[in-house]
Amino acid sequence: MPEDMPDFNPFPGDSYDTPEKYRRSIWEYIFFGTRISFYIRNFFVFCKSGWLAKHTAFSGNTQTKNSLKNLRIVESCGGKVHLRGLNNAEKTGGPAVIIGNHMSLLETAVLHAFLRPRMPFCFVIKESLLHVPFFGNIMRRLGCIAVGRANPRDDLKHVMQEGKKRLEEGVSVIIFPQSSRSAVFDEAHFNTIGVKLAKHADVPILPLALRMDFLENGKKLKDLGPVRRDRPVWFEFGEPFRVEGSGKEEQKRVVEFIASRLTEWGCEVHRTTTGNTES
Repeated sequence: MPEDMPDFNPFPGDSYDTPEKYRRSIWEYIFFGTRISFYIRNFFVFCKSGWLAKHTAFSGNTQTKNSLKNLRIVESCGGKVHLRGLNNAEKTGGPAVIIGNHMSLLETAVLHAFLRPRMPFCFVIKESLLHVPFFGNIMRRLGCIAVGRANPRDDLKHVMQEGKKRLEEGVSVIIFPQSSRSAVFDEAHFNTIGVKLAKHADVPILPLALRMDFLENGKKLKDLGPVRRDRPVWFEFGEPFRVEGSGKEEQKRVVEFIASRLTEWGCEVHRTTTGNTES
């Protein structure tokens, strides 16, 4: 696991918006604005990061720089990135459990650019991802917590044990409670594991709402879906808070934060508490 923090912060303020006239990459013209323009550059950064994670110390500076390259690739393809509530990450006063929705593979690649300068963190991931070339190297280097998803009870026990250990080491834990990445936020598939970990470790919860359907899941190859240049990218962190009771109200608070932001951003939201479907 990396022990150093990056010595620079590309996004020092509380918010950021891609400039209106951000310059398009020459690759956009070479590949006629197709998805190849995005994937060929993203794949290069991905492979480089994986190699460095296996063969070097993979410092905080390196992680942040490579993540920033991924974010700039999005912008140079015409994507508009909007960041909000970045300073809320610093209000936790230490490590926290970050609970967010999950839309695409790209969010784990760009989060380092604006979150790592504020706090060290790791992810809770599927165990199978550790066997993905290059990506597995990165996840191991970050000390990510892998779960098999075959036995929910064993997975919960493992996350409670390893998650508390990471948090005691000063490393925040990012959890996407949905069973799989989806452009639709469905409360019924948003479990309480993040709230349980925060209560167990006695650390704050930092809510995270994101919109990443700029990179859509593919129908045949899920990881090579269409690039939707007209869809904005949003990341927003909410105010951190602690679990005071059973965690039921805190789970509702996280869900409400994410659902409200996604609704505002024009995404589809399914709420089970009200019985309503919003889009």
